[in-house]
Amino acid sequence: MSDQPVQPPEEGAEGAQKSKKQLQREKKEAEKAQKKQEIQEAQKQQQQQQQIQEEDYCVGRYGDLNLIQSQERTNRKWIKVGDVDQTLVNQVILVRARIHNSRVKGKLAFLVLRENYNTIQVVAEKGEFASAQMLKYISGIPLESVVDIEALVKQPNKEILSCTQKVELEVRSIKVVSRSLPMLPFQIEDASRRITDFEDGVQDMKQEEPQIKQDKQEKQDKNEKQQIQVMLKTRLDNRVIDLRTPAKQAIFRVQSGIGLLFREFLVENGFIEIHTPKLIGGTSEGGTNVFKLKYFNQDACLAQSPQLYKQMCLMADYDRVFEVAPVFRAENSNTHRHQCEFISMDIEMVIKEHFTELLDLMGDLCIYMFKGIEKRYQKEIEIISQQFPFEPFKIPEPVLKLTFEEGVKMLHEAGVNQDPNDDLDTTNEKTLGKLVREKYGTDFYILHRYPKKARPFYTMPCHDDPNYTLSYDFFMRGEEIVSGAQRVHDPELLMKQIKEKGIAVEPLKDYIDSFRYGAFPHGGCAFGLERVAFLYFNLKNIRNACMFPRDPVRLFP
Repeated sequence: MSDQPVQPPEEGAEGAQKSKKQLQREKKEAEKAQKKQEIQEAQKQQQQQQQIQEEDYCVGRYGDLNLIQSQERTNRKWIKVGDVDQTLVNQVILVRARIHNSRVKGKLAFLVLRENYNTIQVVAEKGEFASAQMLKYISGIPLESVVDIEALVKQPNKEILSCTQKVELEVRSIKVVSRSLPMLPFQIEDASRRITDFEDGVQDMKQEEPQIKQDKQEKQDKNEKQQIQVMLKTRLDNRVIDLRTPAKQAIFRVQSGIGLLFREFLVENGFIEIHTPKLIGGTSEGGTNVFKLKYFNQDACLAQSPQLYKQMCLMADYDRVFEVAPVFRAENSNTHRHQCEFISMDIEMVIKEHFTELLDLMGDLCIYMFKGIEKRYQKEIEIISQQFPFEPFKIPEPVLKLTFEEGVKMLHEAGVNQDPNDDLDTTNEKTLGKLVREKYGTDFYILHRYPKKARPFYTMPCHDDPNYTLSYDFFMRGEEIVSGAQRVHDPELLMKQIKEKGIAVEPLKDYIDSFRYGAFPHGGCAFGLERVAFLYFNLKNIRNACMFPRDPVRLFP
């Protein structure tokens, strides 16, 4: 075997030529990749330059405002959304409102602004007044945020059906005053849908049973088109958001109007407004449903009514008085119509001969209020009816008056059992309301001469039958909204009736003594403000007519 090392085979001419071609190909590919990279870099620089140019022409026309801390007052004029109409076409205006809806697609942004219950469409299109960056900024503004928008008012090419205002705004600038959290407890659009009986009845005042939830979920799964319904408990837990819905905006504006109409009529008829204590010793009417508390070293309670103080004011020669104020009832009633705190609109006046003087005046007051609602709040009525459908309220002139005996007779004729010496329960009240509507064509009537056992101690008994009283209730759609009576102004008769009711006389001494120095015959009544609105609009649950309800299970918010 040879010891010579093995030599590697020499490369042939073909191998050398192939290697050269490979090198040339690699060189060309490298040059091509470098050129491509240079082109991409140039394009990127061009895009960046274009972006900078686009940002420049919209600088200062969009963005978040600094926190408003009264730094300056520019005296600019903001126009309310509800006032933007055809008279402002081709004018540039400034509005402040919430973003109710938002949709950005390509070179277009569509917004709906909302102020109270009024809405208007807003358009931003990429071009002279809106850059791509401005559109991107708009797309990132959460719903319910508060914005200032400068815009040109334009007449749209076709009618806008989804907004209250029939013109549109073309954006010139948009500034966010306050951003909403991106996740809302519920959408305003969902909370504005037509209300169902189940949704806003008493069924959802307490936690739903698991089976009910399961049944509802199964029903929703079977019907994908079923719209989301926001339950009453969810609304009340997030009341500030719920109060933004168009119907709630309208309800509480009308409710404010009811109080205004009430005051207008009474002031015009010689009444003065009074303000009585809400912290009292003893109880307002000698009842047991009171909220008790400690008043330093004394026992006290929250007033159930201004009743006794109204009467004392009359004995102090203020012959016609009224008050609009909260009252408190510690009634553990979880129903669709009861509250533990509500606004009572109280009236008290002297009479000359007969308690019908009071009945006639209060009937005229009701006509004034209900006709006033129809005349002054047509827009609000229309908005409310979209979420809470209701039949127009019927009230005759003059108001229908029935005695309690006549009401009982109507119930008996309809086959309904009712003791003529006992008060009507809720079921019989509603039944009688239906019978009255069928017979007399009215949603409103007065029932008077109630049984003595159904009325408080200060109620004047009838002269012809001591088992009945000179008392009355007013009814709307079969439910009570007013309770009143001629009062006892004789101190001896008053003490007798207090003792018959088993009520302690001593806490009522000041009240009784007010009649010992010459007393005017008098009477009065009290309206529940929330109940009037609740029944007029058939809101299904009185909590829909109370801004921040208080019931046995709710003390917040």
